[in-house]
Amino acid sequence: MNVIALNDRITIEAGKRSGKPCIRGLRIAVSDVLGWLAMGMSTKEITEDFPELEDADIYACLKFAASREHSMQVLIAA
Repeated sequence: MNVIALNDRITIEAGKRSGKPCIRGLRIAVSDVLGWLAMGMSTKEITEDFPELEDADIYACLKFAASREHSMQVLIAA
């Protein structure tokens, strides 16, 4: 099995969730967590609904998203 660890919490596995970044090899994608946060769920609500997650996992998702945003190239209209 080919697993890419992006940090100590975020992994990518070809056969899991279509290769989306997930949390610690679980079937919970970073995009799932970001979506829940965007809908207004608190970290407490998320960890209550998904007890396999830890607060550090949620913060790792935010750090992952911030890192991606920071590294995006900006297109400037001519």
